[in-house]
Amino acid sequence: MVIWFIGMSASGKTTISKKFISMLKRHTNKQIYHLDGDNIRFLFNNSDYSIHGRELNAKILSELSKFLESDKVIIVASVLSIFPLWQKWNRENIKNYFEIYVKVDFDKLIEREVKGIYKEALNGTRKDVVGVDIPFPEPKSDYILDNNGNIENDVDVQLNYILNIIKNNF
Repeated sequence: MVIWFIGMSASGKTTISKKFISMLKRHTNKQIYHLDGDNIRFLFNNSDYSIHGRELNAKILSELSKFLESDKVIIVASVLSIFPLWQKWNRENIKNYFEIYVKVDFDKLIEREVKGIYKEALNGTRKDVVGVDIPFPEPKSDYILDNNGNIENDVDVQLNYILNIIKNNF
């Protein structure tokens, strides 16, 4: 099973996916791997944030997820995932795939983002930033997780709901 958290930078997808992994561990004894887009980028020495570099990272994440899932490992991925083509590939090639869009208003992302990436991009001092000069096509996910509120309250309820949806697949 692959649970794929999609969202823009500072949406909370990594924090939420780690919280979800803790919940999953209480319901299964299967191996669970967390694949994070930034960690995969670092592991494969891909520091290119251009469209080409991002597509390479998407390909690696999707194919690695399929490979690990075929070995009966549960994958929880937290990725920006801006390519509908790779989201479609996941649906067609990964047997048990569940996609969650962590949705946050852009103003809230700017407020939360601690590295200043959005502010720099909006000021014109940084390029190749998704949501500013690289489009973020809103995905057609299995579930939209609204993360505009308090992560501790709102997200817990939503994650429990998601867990109940996918329990039969693991």
